[in-house]
Amino acid sequence: MKKLSVLFAAVLMFAATGVAQAQKFAMMDYDAVLSVMPETKKMTTELEAFSKTKGDELGKQAEAFQKEVQQYQQVDGPKMTEAQRTAKEADLQKKQQNLQQIQTTAQNDLAQKRDTAVKPIIEKLNKAVEKVAKANGYDFIIDAQALIYKGGPDATPLVKKELGL
Repeated sequence: MKKLSVLFAAVLMFAATGVAQAQKFAMMDYDAVLSVMPETKKMTTELEAFSKTKGDELGKQAEAFQKEVQQYQQVDGPKMTEAQRTAKEADLQKKQQNLQQIQTTAQNDLAQKRDTAVKPIIEKLNKAVEKVAKANGYDFIIDAQALIYKGGPDATPLVKKELGL
């Protein structure tokens, strides 16, 4: 019975080794390919323009708010009655909260715009990776940045070729 167990373990070990050797792996630098895709460059330019526009709008509003606060602190505040000061401070606090809300909305809009724009680019890249894997018989293509040791075939040039880069 003990000989049968040892024999069974040996057969399993050889079978597992055979399966592991039958699988074909390749690596690729996913980010390097993504960064040179024209769609990514176009998206980056559009997002930077969108961000600058929103930032400029927010900057103008923040500057106007700061001027109003300075006007209140240096000129108007000392001349106001207690009730007027309380009302003005409440108004300034409300304006500050609105400014923070506008900033949060702008950040969310930018993130949503980026997510929407990047989705088809990622899908295109993933389809190219899949095509290269099937064409070259790879069972796995692993991102090179996730590896400690990089030995074996590099699929990066093949994926770039598939994308026409």
